[in-house]
Amino acid sequence: MKARITIDQFNDIDLRVGTVLQCEPFPKARNPSYKLWIDFGELGVLKSSAQITLHYSPEELIHKQVIAVVNFAPRQIADFMSECLVLGCVAGKGDVIILEPEREVVNGTEIA
Repeated sequence: MKARITIDQFNDIDLRVGTVLQCEPFPKARNPSYKLWIDFGELGVLKSSAQITLHYSPEELIHKQVIAVVNFAPRQIADFMSECLVLGCVAGKGDVIILEPEREVVNGTEIA
């Protein structure tokens, strides 16, 4: 287990639901990845680099809702600025299953 955090620290993490609008391979990334453009409603469209190529094709990710951290500082990955972090269950290196809502919700919906 990682170090315990306070409820205030947890509340500082902004988790939201968004819909993938665009997905393309990211050959310049160090590990197999996709470039994602995700619609978070009122927050706008944010970009993410995601290492989810083992179980997902770009075509099946389009229109899929995902859960992401939207308030991380942007991070430069090769020639791409990643603005949010898509969450997933990590079973092993490159073996990531994305988290998604059970039912469709409005883009930008906050995770509590």
